[in-house]
Amino acid sequence: MFKGNMSKMLKQAQEMQKQIEKVQNQLSDMIIDAESGGGMVTVKVNGKQEVLELVIDPDAIKEDKEILEDLIISALNKALSKAQFDSQEKMNSVTGGMMSGLKIPGM
Repeated sequence: MFKGNMSKMLKQAQEMQKQIEKVQNQLSDMIIDAESGGGMVTVKVNGKQEVLELVIDPDAIKEDKEILEDLIISALNKALSKAQFDSQEKMNSVTGGMMSGLKIPGM
């Protein structure tokens, strides 16, 4: 009886691993947009929290250097925060929340 349960648990773990790999592949295709300064700076990142695009309005370049830096940082932080949240939600849907406390790099 114990042997049967162990076999069943192993199969479930293998299936979960396949689902996790599938989600990790999907994260590359997930695109998150964020902006700051009323659209003066826009950023696109994927679900793996990789920056794909950074667009700076030419008018923003005319601003003070520190203001532009703050706009870039703000847009990046918004995008990365949303990517992390969305990635964790997607992973929780596969793991049933069992990994919700774990901080997985790139997730």
